[in-house]
Amino acid sequence: MDITELEAEAARLILPEFTEETSLRLGLTLMNMAKLDRAPVVIDIRTADRTLFHIAMPGSAPVNDRWARRKSNTALHFHLASLHVGRNMAAKGDSLATHGLSESEFAIHGGAVPICVAGAGVVACATVSGLPQVEDHRLVVRALETLLPQG
Repeated sequence: MDITELEAEAARLILPEFTEETSLRLGLTLMNMAKLDRAPVVIDIRTADRTLFHIAMPGSAPVNDRWARRKSNTALHFHLASLHVGRNMAAKGDSLATHGLSESEFAIHGGAVPICVAGAGVVACATVSGLPQVEDHRLVVRALETLLPQG
């Protein structure tokens, strides 16, 4: 995925609301998608200061929890999908260090997508870790699309 595609995707993925109930729906949707795909992933939905949903699917590993946390930190810090941040940094020759950020706390690999609400901006982040980075990203996007108004 290139930067233009990621920008268009972010502009499209704006939810009318996001509550604890919405978080549960999203988490269960991600869980069911991962179960159907037999995806060995960790699913994490969080705000800047609170975990709203977290599950480790069969086959996932403790390292996936750490990747999910680092990718979530990136998406919440930059208000962009972690894949988008990674593509932007690669295009500019930047790194996390350029921004004063530690690789032990942040990651620019795909899988964390900010949850944006109309009129409120970024309110949370949904993250998947355990698949190749673009697949992690796409799984989150597919689940977020189920929350968009139809029509």
